[in-house]
Amino acid sequence: MRSPLVDEVIVVSDGSTDCTAEAARQAGAQVFDLPTQSGKGSALRHGVTWTDAPIVLFLDADLRGLREEHLESLLSPVLSGSRQMNIGLRDRGKFSRFLGPRLPLVSGERALLRTIFEMVPDEHLKGYMVEASLNFACRSHGLVYGSVFMSGVKIRTKFQKVGWKAFPQYARMWWQVLKAFWVVRLAYASGKVNELTSKVKRKEL
Repeated sequence: MRSPLVDEVIVVSDGSTDCTAEAARQAGAQVFDLPTQSGKGSALRHGVTWTDAPIVLFLDADLRGLREEHLESLLSPVLSGSRQMNIGLRDRGKFSRFLGPRLPLVSGERALLRTIFEMVPDEHLKGYMVEASLNFACRSHGLVYGSVFMSGVKIRTKFQKVGWKAFPQYARMWWQVLKAFWVVRLAYASGKVNELTSKVKRKEL
């Protein structure tokens, strides 16, 4: 799949052992292999480091049903300047269109200005803190962000990967989401993050 809105495709293989990296190379993407698993936030940082693009688009590698119109719906608001960050909500069933915008926006599918990612301190590039910190970076700097529903876009679930063992994994995941939300919120409320990111001027955005 190609889109005229995307100039380059970078795939970061975070210590993966499947055939994702090789499939990406054959499709023409730039692939960077990290020798050991360093975590999602670190992988995102490596990807941003390897490009000088002013707008970046993050996508999970195991999405299903992704089409060109989904990329356009994610990128267009950021390219036009109506939003500084746009978050894609995956299709989780008939209630997802209603519930998605009302749940914490922790989706990995998002288009944003590069400078927003650069606001996130290194200590927040862990687990689900990176998504929460991106949201709070926008909020604390008065930047516009929102979400868009991506009809038909799904991801291979943990249940499909490991069966019933997914229950404790999902429990840990949502605990991490809630923990990340409050850790990041307290950091912004205390002014610690704003002090770290004060060098990023609004006019640069």
